[in-house]
Amino acid sequence: MLEDTTEGILPFIHSGSGTKIVITTHHKPDADALGSSLALYHYLTKLGKDVSVVTPTDYPSNLHWMPGNDIVINFEQNVDRAVELARAADIIFCLDFNDLSRINQFGHIVKESAAKKIMIDHHREPSGFDDYRFWTIETSSTCELIYDFIIKNDGEELIDADMASCIYAGMVADTGSFRFSSTSSHTLRVAAKLMDLGIDSAKIHALMLDNFSLSRYRLMGYVLYKKLHIIPELKTALVYLTQEELMRFNIQTGDTEGFVNFGLGIRGIVFSALIIDRTVMVKMSFRSQGSFPCNEFASEHFNGGGHLNAAGGSSTDTLENAVAKFKKVLPQYKEQLLNSDAE
Repeated sequence: MLEDTTEGILPFIHSGSGTKIVITTHHKPDADALGSSLALYHYLTKLGKDVSVVTPTDYPSNLHWMPGNDIVINFEQNVDRAVELARAADIIFCLDFNDLSRINQFGHIVKESAAKKIMIDHHREPSGFDDYRFWTIETSSTCELIYDFIIKNDGEELIDADMASCIYAGMVADTGSFRFSSTSSHTLRVAAKLMDLGIDSAKIHALMLDNFSLSRYRLMGYVLYKKLHIIPELKTALVYLTQEELMRFNIQTGDTEGFVNFGLGIRGIVFSALIIDRTVMVKMSFRSQGSFPCNEFASEHFNGGGHLNAAGGSSTDTLENAVAKFKKVLPQYKEQLLNSDAE
């Protein structure tokens, strides 16, 4: 069910042309995060607003094609400018995250800003930092929610091919090209309407999914041959990568995207984990099939959360200890893993 409390702020968004708006999203933005941010940027700009997009970090180069990419401000590279914009903002839209910790150091700036915060998101258990929200866990992506938000505000006639391309890209990413269980009939109807606006869907798929570095593919081969560990008695697959391995393959932001899904392509595997030493923190991605709750596993043991079948976590411990902890707590879920309703 959609929780929509934005009615009180909508007149302010639609009135006047001087409203200063900042749009931000989670660190290391993926296609849904960046696509929703840029689609909303184009929409609000058409309403005459002064709009900026600030990302907490950089993001994968295969997303740089998105219309509006050139206006995005990377907080880590432009701290003073990002702080200035947040402090001067009347409204800050927070997209594809529901806790300020997800935007790293920029979270402190957003929290202290006098701007009204509007959260548009589809993740479980929002922390409550927002003043207004357009939120549900029953949708494929934040991009789909952005489309619904625009339609709700009578903005359908403003959606052009640039906006549609950004929205479509995020929907493709978060639905696994419309094959995940989060894909609803509404999702497909939205995709069809976006295609009717003239987007090149084949080109978008190619730019996102067939546009990686040679280093990524070499690491992929290494992972499949050397680093994919199977725990058959628990229907689990595990990959873990050291900082030295990332450096050996000259890995850049986004190059390990999708690696966590490798294990789920193996017959009989229900749960797949990717654990990476990111120097300042060990980052984890979890994916599952059927009823196994990735989000509960992540929140109970690795300071994380997310969706039932897709979640993330982190650890400030060493990679070796994080992997050891993963293997230690995993047997606690044996019954759920063996009785998952995954095919």
